[in-house]
Amino acid sequence: MSVPTELGYTAKHEWVVVEDGIATVGITSFAAEALGDIVYVELPGVGSEVTAGEPSGEVESTKSVSDIYSPVSGEVVEVNESLEDSPETINSAPFEGGWLFKARITGEPSGLLSAEEYTKLTEGEE
Repeated sequence: MSVPTELGYTAKHEWVVVEDGIATVGITSFAAEALGDIVYVELPGVGSEVTAGEPSGEVESTKSVSDIYSPVSGEVVEVNESLEDSPETINSAPFEGGWLFKARITGEPSGLLSAEEYTKLTEGEE
């Protein structure tokens, strides 16, 4: 399982990186592997508000449907439209082409886990 050190993580298996007040959000490789083959993604709309810790979309796989929880609060400024036609990108490249949305944050994210902390968390769930 890949856990890039430059990202922040949530206990619900989302990742985030903030650059110039814009947060890029995705789900981790651990979550993608647990879900299995992802067949559909419902993302928040551009211009909508997301709230840290609250559902902001869904990921549907051949196994189940799971909520996506936003790790940040702010306004969605971009969604990964390529996932509409190729949701399986989340499985193959969760930290690169499989990002979900970008939001202009209204405050710095808090309560995020480091890569080391997230790895320890997931070791307990395997």
